[in-house]
Amino acid sequence: MAEDKTMKTTAMLARVRAYLAQRRALGFRLQSEGNLLLEFAHYADRNRHRGHLTKKLAITWASLPSQVDRLYWARRLEVVRTFAKHLLITESQTELPPRHVFGPAHRGPRPFIYSPGQITQILEAAGQLPGKLQPFSFQTLFGLLACTGLRISEALRLRVADVDFSQGMLVVRESKFGRTRWVPLHSTASNALQVYARKRQCLFPLTEHFFTSDRGRRLGYQAVRKVFAKLRKLLAIEGRQPRIHDFRHAFACRVLQRWQAQRKGAQSRVIILSRYLGHSRISDTYWYLQALPELMAEAGRRFELFPYENHRPE
Repeated sequence: MAEDKTMKTTAMLARVRAYLAQRRALGFRLQSEGNLLLEFAHYADRNRHRGHLTKKLAITWASLPSQVDRLYWARRLEVVRTFAKHLLITESQTELPPRHVFGPAHRGPRPFIYSPGQITQILEAAGQLPGKLQPFSFQTLFGLLACTGLRISEALRLRVADVDFSQGMLVVRESKFGRTRWVPLHSTASNALQVYARKRQCLFPLTEHFFTSDRGRRLGYQAVRKVFAKLRKLLAIEGRQPRIHDFRHAFACRVLQRWQAQRKGAQSRVIILSRYLGHSRISDTYWYLQALPELMAEAGRRFELFPYENHRPE
């Protein structure tokens, strides 16, 4: 009876906040997962849901966004399912949402590989945006993503002090999995960043953020996503539309293609790319070999030649 009474009076938001606080105290960052759970909690409370978490509530919320891939629904449901497992410890009436209602929650879609011409199109269009700083901010941001493979979140979190022009390096602080790494820059990338930094400094000399909006605030992801959605229409691509994250995929695949075209190949250097991209597991980097048919075909050809290349008569 005490458990039922508590559930009836405790809003879902309070339970989610308690859960997130407990998990974060143990060292889990839960950024995207945390945001999704808060959305779920607000939805439940807004609809006056009381009592234990139900399968119907979880599935209904997970499938709310329209015109999205079912993979996104599956991911949303997985986040709530993990939370439900936690609630089961103290709330025995909690219903655990089924695992595969919308299919697997983690499926690696084939990446969209931008051609050099398509990247140029996007950068040129970004340079035509209105605003005193906006065209330079977006042009430099997308250019940085294309030539370094940074995650968009990493680029947007950069501070002025994180970019070392004298060394041609930038530091990515506490990125995914809490890792910090140095990212070397090509001289052309370093020069482009320096040109942008001077423009930004003239307009907003006191800002700490590297990429800023026309108001001098840190450039936000939603604003970037909105602008990118407009720019990608210029590419006139049918079917699945490229994403911002595909800049990272395109960078990784192009690097592997260049390496495979060399006699030394890419296999022995995948660990270098893995560290550069900030992957926690090298298997995440090897995924690119199978994500692009051309890379997989070349990897297969090299595997066939392996005995002959390594057992030549002296």
